[in-house]
Amino acid sequence: MPTQRYSVTQPPIENIFTWIKSGDIAIPEIQRPFVWKATKVRNFLDSLYQGYPVGYLIAWRNPDVKLKDGSTSAGKRILIDGQQRVTALMAALLGHEVIDKDYQRVRIKIAFHPVDCKFEVSNPAIEKDCEWIADVSTLFDPNTKMFELVNTYCSVNEGTSQDEIFRCLELLRGITSNQIGLIELNSDLDIETVTEIFIRVNSEGVPLSQADFAMSKIAVNETYGGNALRKAIDYFCHLAVAPEFYPLIEKHDPVFVKSEFFPKMTWLRSENDDLYDPSYTDMLRVAYTSEFKRGRLEDLVALLSGRNFETKQFEETIVEDSFARLKKGIVRFMNETHFKRFIMIIRSAGFVDTSLIGSQNTLNFAYILYLTLRDQKVPDADIERYVRRWFVFSMLTSRYTGSPESAFDYDIRQIYSLGIDAYSDSLIRGELSEAFWDAALPQQMTSAVVSSPHFHVYLAAQVKMNDKGFLSRDISVRELIEHRSDLHHIFPREYLKKSGLTKGLYNQVANYVVAQSEINIAIGKKEPKIYFSEIKEQCQGGKKKYGNIATPDELTENLRMNCIPESIMGMTVAEYSDFLNQRRVLMAQKIKDYFGSL
Repeated sequence: MPTQRYSVTQPPIENIFTWIKSGDIAIPEIQRPFVWKATKVRNFLDSLYQGYPVGYLIAWRNPDVKLKDGSTSAGKRILIDGQQRVTALMAALLGHEVIDKDYQRVRIKIAFHPVDCKFEVSNPAIEKDCEWIADVSTLFDPNTKMFELVNTYCSVNEGTSQDEIFRCLELLRGITSNQIGLIELNSDLDIETVTEIFIRVNSEGVPLSQADFAMSKIAVNETYGGNALRKAIDYFCHLAVAPEFYPLIEKHDPVFVKSEFFPKMTWLRSENDDLYDPSYTDMLRVAYTSEFKRGRLEDLVALLSGRNFETKQFEETIVEDSFARLKKGIVRFMNETHFKRFIMIIRSAGFVDTSLIGSQNTLNFAYILYLTLRDQKVPDADIERYVRRWFVFSMLTSRYTGSPESAFDYDIRQIYSLGIDAYSDSLIRGELSEAFWDAALPQQMTSAVVSSPHFHVYLAAQVKMNDKGFLSRDISVRELIEHRSDLHHIFPREYLKKSGLTKGLYNQVANYVVAQSEINIAIGKKEPKIYFSEIKEQCQGGKKKYGNIATPDELTENLRMNCIPESIMGMTVAEYSDFLNQRRVLMAQKIKDYFGSL
């Protein structure tokens, strides 16, 4: 029978408060936005008041670590599930401020009606209504005299009974004596087991990621500045998406503004490029893998706990070293020069819009590679070439979409062991062989999914090669993509539907082009044979119905750059299948030429 490596207790809520104040239980999310609405806090208090069950808290104990002097320090418990409930109680009952979505400190005031015994979110009307106690935290203030409060309430509310009001208020004050379930997980449990327990106990079934656990470990370690590091990660990711958040940090977090981290992210206040808006998971992955030469975040959790992988013991020196190295990796990630040059490299490969990047982990590893090569003093021109080629290679092979952590771990070790030149060359030659370009890639483009990475690479190739939009003489694919132009069908969708083709056939990626909307509208439901006959007339001095192409040579060149066989000009639905096959081969050849130019 498996050994039980957790304990279940039912401590009163007031004990949880005491443990948090003493630091025995740490709430890792305490500095992050409180996501509960005030009405949810109200409902939570009402459930406690009614004696209803409110779920379990889950705490994961940090391992005991050996200190430098040889003694052992007991690990504190990290509250990994229940922080919103505990924070709600501390806000409503103890009057603590919470951090809202704008990172501003606010009070959540819950009112109580002692006659009706009901709760409500406090508001100006309630504050003026003598039948309500506008803020229940006053009842939990040790300086509040209950008899005086009851007498005052009854004196302004005629017909109320002092005994009944006192009974209701004492029942409310007794909430902190209510028991709440606490599951304490042993420190030797692995992340997978902790996650499984979390999912089974958490009624919402939302799994915690390894990055969540890492962030929890970071946040609760004040000895090595983990709380400030955690905040730096959060603020950077928030600023990357919302630069207008900058003045709010200045106004509401003066302590952080004076920290060493804030000056390193001030450049984001005027940064509007959204090609790479990292989450805290992305930031951790890049910083950790580039600095530690490892790819699995569960190893980061172990290192931040002080685990010695050889002796299986936990040591304080490893905790200290791991926090110092992670901090170094985070600072390098935030560096304006590094970040902007990396984005420039990705854009130079033709990926000028987020719509072309389907895999965030592919982008993450490209940044890891960039930082790694800079650390190895590789010349800038070579860094650009290696990063571009690796990024596109990873896109074409979907390298980081299956088991990204395993791939990260393997690749970073090989790059340090063999060197980027030897490793990337052997890998690319092996996976992007002639058979790949001639057979596998065209076959992989037999897809009706426009988010296909192969189609994204094809569009990036068009951007890189300065191709014009379909039947456009002056408007480029880059301009159309940057202005969020839609994709259009070469064989019109309605024409194919009317001919009896299914969605999976008429929406093939080989039937898509980037085109001006007005050209697509002009084509309408016409079959290619018809609308190309009109384009031919346009190229011989006739009326311009489709863009500004005016000569046969311009038309031929436009078809070439859009990988469309010239035989399209006489095609009907009968030739649609042959058209798709021909175009896939042409698209694959363009991608091959493009990759060779990187």
